[in-house]
Amino acid sequence: MQNKKKPQQKSNQSNSESEDTVPWWKDAVVYQIYPRSFQDSNGDGIGDLQGIIDRLDYLNGKEDSLGIDAIWLSPIYPSPMIDFGYDISDYHNIDPIFGDMYTFKILLKECHKRNIKVIMDLVINHTSDKHPWFMESKSSIDNPKRDWYIWKKAVNGKVPNNWMAAFGGRGWEWDESTQEYYFHGFTVEQPDLNWRNPEVRNEIIKMIRFWLDLGVDGFRLDVVNYYFKDDKFRDNPSHFFNGIREYERQDHIFDRNLPETHEFLQDFRELLDSYDGDRMSVGEVFMHPPGNAELPASFYGLEKKELHMAFNFSFLFCKWDTRSFKKVIQDWERNLKEDMWPNYTLSNHDQKRHITRYEKGNQTILRAKISAIMLLTLRGTPFLYYGEEIGMNSDSIPRKFIQDPLGVKYWPLFAGRDNCRQPMCWNKDENFGFSTNSPWLPTSKEGSITNVEEGSKNSNSLLNLYKKLITIRKKEKALQRGSQKLLFINNDKILAYIRIYKEQKIIILLNFTQEETRFFSGDEIGGYDRGKVLFSTNRKEESYFDLNIIALLPYEGIIIKLET
Repeated sequence: MQNKKKPQQKSNQSNSESEDTVPWWKDAVVYQIYPRSFQDSNGDGIGDLQGIIDRLDYLNGKEDSLGIDAIWLSPIYPSPMIDFGYDISDYHNIDPIFGDMYTFKILLKECHKRNIKVIMDLVINHTSDKHPWFMESKSSIDNPKRDWYIWKKAVNGKVPNNWMAAFGGRGWEWDESTQEYYFHGFTVEQPDLNWRNPEVRNEIIKMIRFWLDLGVDGFRLDVVNYYFKDDKFRDNPSHFFNGIREYERQDHIFDRNLPETHEFLQDFRELLDSYDGDRMSVGEVFMHPPGNAELPASFYGLEKKELHMAFNFSFLFCKWDTRSFKKVIQDWERNLKEDMWPNYTLSNHDQKRHITRYEKGNQTILRAKISAIMLLTLRGTPFLYYGEEIGMNSDSIPRKFIQDPLGVKYWPLFAGRDNCRQPMCWNKDENFGFSTNSPWLPTSKEGSITNVEEGSKNSNSLLNLYKKLITIRKKEKALQRGSQKLLFINNDKILAYIRIYKEQKIIILLNFTQEETRFFSGDEIGGYDRGKVLFSTNRKEESYFDLNIIALLPYEGIIIKLET
């Protein structure tokens, strides 16, 4: 299924974009699926591609669908599953536990039929140690693929340098058969590729073309800032961040964030732009400590374009107060240049779900609703994580059920990432509709209440709030493409901002507290006396809101359209 090439590259990021040239990923709501946990179709307890196909109408295509525009699939390639797919043994196929290439092509077809784009996970910093490339590389010192990975001799009988693995311990593993060390930035079974070898680079480009030619719409690049390592193998200096492990106590200036990465990303962007359909890219910029907006912004590119977007994970570490969120928004907007497009996310497959992070008794769902309104109305592309729309929690996983290698290694100090990867809850049936067999991870303790079927019945549910917000977002271009300005910055109770697109102006007011708030707006809103309520957690839609006096009920979120 070859794709017709564009006669010339067109700009994807211009303020003068017409209605027809705005790339889809700017308007889109993206939904991350962890395939093992979404829907099992064959009763083996593990989610699969056919299960995703069976649930596509829930995502989009029908009147009562959630309404998302794209799905990002965590890795589905063949893998020994040491790190559940992030250790790839074959870049050109599908792991049998998920299905096969034929089923993947059906998934692509069915998604596109419903106007759902498909984003693949691109894991190219490392492979599995069972990948044929590494098997050859490890076979002998003079093997042609030896230099495809990072091998070093011992230095005075010790490891080559002080580089550590992100999953704990030193980053160097001794190979007895060839009497050298290889470097792994994560588990021992995930050796890092040598990106300084042009053969590696060419092979990766060929692989990317393979998936683009199949019709994939974009890629999420795993640990994109890790690709290149210092060619002199210098020790990392100590870092001020006092983390639990030695890894966090290093300043990683020699094993990540090297300038050569940007050169590759420029070529990668040119490749994407050579295909029809505005193929997109978003990068995971992994860093400690979180909160540095400057680093992810640098991966958009300056003189030459690089990634279309880079994740800013700062929301995942915000406390529940408006000052924390305001600071993230201000820092992100300040660091992004005029033609760079922001994105936001509250949960993903590596972090405790945000509804659990912000849990507080009977205020929990109220906070979840405020979070949803914020995520879906801020300037930028929102990324949702499967199950957040129904309020899935992150349960405490008993030790005997822990699957994540991080959890196994650090329990009880750190229980790992299994608590954000539990099976999706669809109904009250066995295993809450996920599988007819025992699931690979325990199902949610609240699945009988927090599931799609129950949420669909309740007009006041979190699920129906997400549906309504996505519908409003699609209808009101100011919420998709508009500029943004924070309002009432010194008010610590509310987060407020205005979105402007052409003649359209929409104000979002979010009360983050359980107290009523009431104050004069002054001249912040520019002379408007009232606006029409498009959405509110507490009052009728189509009613009018007095903009002279801002009066919000506890945990009220409201979207107001200003009328000229």
